[in-house]
Amino acid sequence: MEQQGGESRRITLHAPADFEGMRRAGRLAAETLDMITPHIQPGISTEAIDRLIHDYILAHHAIPATLGYRGYTKSSCTSINHVVCHGIPGDRVLVDGDIVNIDVTVILDGWHGDTSRMYVAGTASTKARLLMDVTYESMMRGIGVIKPGATLGDIGHAIQSYVERNRFSVVRDFCGHGIGRRFHEPPNVLHFGRPGEGPVLKPGMFFTVEPMVNAGRPEVKVLDDGWTAVTRDRSLSAQFEHMVGVTQDGVEIFTISPTGLHKPPFGA
Repeated sequence: MEQQGGESRRITLHAPADFEGMRRAGRLAAETLDMITPHIQPGISTEAIDRLIHDYILAHHAIPATLGYRGYTKSSCTSINHVVCHGIPGDRVLVDGDIVNIDVTVILDGWHGDTSRMYVAGTASTKARLLMDVTYESMMRGIGVIKPGATLGDIGHAIQSYVERNRFSVVRDFCGHGIGRRFHEPPNVLHFGRPGEGPVLKPGMFFTVEPMVNAGRPEVKVLDDGWTAVTRDRSLSAQFEHMVGVTQDGVEIFTISPTGLHKPPFGA
């Protein structure tokens, strides 16, 4: 089943039975990030993080969706400090005070599970902790307005208004996306917007909510590797991501950690 999107794009409306596939994929993605949590310490390289993630996903009979996707060569994204998103794992070793977003997507029985969280190597600065807390809360406020009859603009407005009240900025260049048996599909889920604008939410829509929030200005640039996006002003950036489904009367989050580690471990 599909409906017309606001820009004549087609948004898939999944059947009730499809929710179970997304629950399983989302749970594995969350468990992958749970697994890596104790490893995020000063001295570990992002390559070592990626290898642990790669092996864990394969051991659980799934596939890392990013590996080989449009030429990407790793099984996760590791975005440190002023890297906004799509940081490529490599030789970079975490040092005390680094904040890092780790983004994973698994394919389990044909369904995609996509989620990301912030981590701290050692002890983060007060400003970094506040940035991460605000980013997480903005995501949850965006998810909190999801229900049939709401709009994508409602989600963006909830995120943007909270972020800007806290004197941070929302990245405009990247957005959430529809997901299911395909990694990326309509709709685009903007993390800024006006109430009542955009496509109307209906039961069976699956998509991600993944705000990227900068401590400074919202502008970003992509480095010469074609993937790594950084803040233009070199300010810190943070991101959290959940994958959700619109239900008959609200929203289901598919990527909740079974052990509660999806929430920031720093005063959330």
